Amino acid sequence: MPRCNCTKCSLQGTVLHYNTILPFYFQGTDEQAIINVVANRSNDQRQKIKAAFKTMYGKDLIKDLKSELSGNVEELILALFMPSTYYDAWSLRHAMKGAGTQESVLIEILCTRTNQEIREIVNCYQSEFGRDIEQDIRSDTSGHFERLLISMCQGNRDENQTVDYQKAQEDAQRLYQAGEGKLGTDESCFNMVLASRSFPQLKVPDVTIANRDLLSSIDREFSGNVERGLKTIVQCALNRPAFFAERLYYSMKGAGTDDSTLIRIVVTRSEIDLVQIKQMFTQMYQKTLATMIASDTSGDYRQLLLAIVGQ
Repeated sequence: MPRCNCTKCSLQGTVLHYNTILPFYFQGTDEQAIINVVANRSNDQRQKIKAAFKTMYGKDLIKDLKSELSGNVEELILALFMPSTYYDAWSLRHAMKGAGTQESVLIEILCTRTNQEIREIVNCYQSEFGRDIEQDIRSDTSGHFERLLISMCQGNRDENQTVDYQKAQEDAQRLYQAGEGKLGTDESCFNMVLASRSFPQLKVPDVTIANRDLLSSIDREFSGNVERGLKTIVQCALNRPAFFAERLYYSMKGAGTDDSTLIRIVVTRSEIDLVQIKQMFTQMYQKTLATMIASDTSGDYRQLLLAIVGQ
């Protein structure tokens, strides 16, 4: 995976923060008018549009949109109108609701968000759905994967941006003894280190385990969802935009499209680091994100995605 040298202050979304907030009303379905408004406003501005719409017309904008739209364009527009924290909480709830569990969604959200974001998501999950997210995770997952997700829900990762190289070497030795250096694997040791160390600490380039990098060691010692979760943490430490670029690529690669993943990543990263994700996408796959979206989607859905992503 390419390493990322982006600093927090250099990350950039693709959504322009317009000063003008224009509530809108439509007779019938004017998708172009809807696209023009929602694609060119920040999430905060879209929340104000919802409130202004109800004040001006005495109607609920979301209910009106649901009645006028359908399919992927409906899912995308409704996602854009959800507050960011609520959208993450909603995505987690739907990943565990009903038969089956969408483990990739749990990993994508819980293993990539900041401490503050996770705490807000956990609180929102409780307040909006009246459910304890940890209890839902315990009901839907098991074993070391369950424990990893519960650890992530605490939002207690060290956020010190200064790297302690001595601690990094000690962690490397600890992980070696928990994996490569013994018969079997002490999964709890990997969980402890990867769930608690800061991302800069996990990014230390010269720490290896039995002459293997951390991703390779995880690949040898783990399998299934816990492997994917642990590798996601390390990938985000190394290069978060590259992680999301890869997720976007595989949401569209091959037959069919994982539209929910495509929508979720475009929406949640649009005001954070979508510019850097686009750059990494081009570097990794020799094509632009916009080009792949244009070839894999159609109609108003494609137009709205491209309006958010940009060229």
